[in-house]
Amino acid sequence: MSNWYPKKGRVIFHIDMNCFYASVEMAYNPKLKGKPLAIAGNPEERKGIVVTSSYEAREKGVKTTMPVWQARKLCPSLIIMHPNFDRYRTASAEMFKMLTDITPIIQPVSIDEGYIDITECKHLGNPIEIAQNLQNRILKELDLPCSIGIAPNKFLAKMASDMKKPLGMTVLRKRDLPYKLWPLPIEKMYGVGKKTAEKLQAIDITTIGKLAHANVYQLRQILGINGERLKNRANGIDHRIVDPEAVNEFKSIGSSQTLPEDTTNEADIRQLLHLLAENVERRLKRKQAAGRNVQIMIKYYDHKTITRSRKLPYYIDKKADILMIAKELFIQHWNSEPIRLLGITVQEVEEKQYIAQQLDIFTYEKEAEKEKLYNVIDRLSQKYGKNPFKQMHGTNIDDQPHTSFQKDFLNDYKQ
Repeated sequence: MSNWYPKKGRVIFHIDMNCFYASVEMAYNPKLKGKPLAIAGNPEERKGIVVTSSYEAREKGVKTTMPVWQARKLCPSLIIMHPNFDRYRTASAEMFKMLTDITPIIQPVSIDEGYIDITECKHLGNPIEIAQNLQNRILKELDLPCSIGIAPNKFLAKMASDMKKPLGMTVLRKRDLPYKLWPLPIEKMYGVGKKTAEKLQAIDITTIGKLAHANVYQLRQILGINGERLKNRANGIDHRIVDPEAVNEFKSIGSSQTLPEDTTNEADIRQLLHLLAENVERRLKRKQAAGRNVQIMIKYYDHKTITRSRKLPYYIDKKADILMIAKELFIQHWNSEPIRLLGITVQEVEEKQYIAQQLDIFTYEKEAEKEKLYNVIDRLSQKYGKNPFKQMHGTNIDDQPHTSFQKDFLNDYKQ
C-alpha cells in the first residue's frame, strides 16, 4: 500500500463525466441509449449549437459547438434535445455527493468534472481500488459513465482522464511522461488553445515532449510567463492544491447573447443591452458582489470580435450604472456594421463584505431610496415569478436555454 501513497507527494483524481448532458438524458430515458443524440442550445434557430453529443453521434462527425444544421447534415438520424439544466444539476450534485464519501478535499471545476485529493485515504484501499469503486458506483446508482485520471498533481490527473473514454481509468506518473504524455500533439495539452498551439508550432514545438525540452527564454518571448508555466506542466510540474474554496473565487461576472439574426436595428440592440445589464446585476446581487470595471463585447456578422472596457474609481452593482457605461462604450466603439452577439461583463469583482464604501450623505440617501424600490420589486418578483415592472417586446432572451453555467451551482452537493 505504501508504494501507492508517496511520503511527500499527493495522489489526485480528476473525475470527468463522459458526454454528461447526453448521458443524463439516456439515463432518464433508456430508449435513447445507443442512438446518435445531441443536446443543443436552441435547435430551431440559426444560433443553435451542439452543447454535447453521444459517442454514436461523434462517430458521424458531430462535435461540440457545431451548428445544428451542420450536425443534421452529417447525421440525418440525429436526435436533438433541448438542455434540461435542472436535470443536469441534480445529477451533478448526486455525483459530487459520492465524492464526499471518499474525502472532503473536493474541487468542483464544472458541472461534470472535478478533482479530489485522496492522499489521506489509505484506509479505503489503493488508488486503483478507490477509483474503480467510485466509477462503478456512479455507473450503478446514476447510470452515468465517467473517466478517472490518477496522478501526483492536477495537471497530470486532467491529462490522464482524457486518455481513455468512455469509462476509462488512467494512471499518469512522472516516470510515465516519456511514453504516455510527450508523444502527444501539442494541441492535445490542457491549457494550450488554438492560438497558443499555432505559436508553438511556428517554432517547431509540435509535441508535448518538444515543449518539455524547449528553451524557456524562447517560450517567454512568445508566450510570456505562460510559456514557462506550460513547460513546467509538460515536465509534470504543477504545485496547485485541490482547493475546496476555489469554486467561490470569481473575478468577473458577465452575460452575453447571440441575436436571432445579424442586426443594425438600434431598438433591438438597446433592448438587448438592457437585458444583459439586468442579468449582470442579478448575478452580482446573488454573489453579494460589485465590480469597478465594465467591459462590452461586440461580435460582428463576419465573426470579427472586439472588447472594450472602462475602469472606474468606484464599485458598482446596479443595472443603471452598468448599462450607462456599457452604452457609452458601445456608442463609442460600434462601427455601424451588423451585430451577431453582444456581451456585458463587470470585472475586478469583489464581495461587498470586503469593499469599504465611502459614501457622502447625498449618495447614501440616494442609494437608500433606491434600495427601498429594489426590495419592493424583489418581493413582487418572488410572488409573481418575474419583475412586474419589466416591459419587453417579443421573447425574453434570459428565459431561453443557455449553453453555459455560472459557478454558483457547484456547491449544490453540500446541501
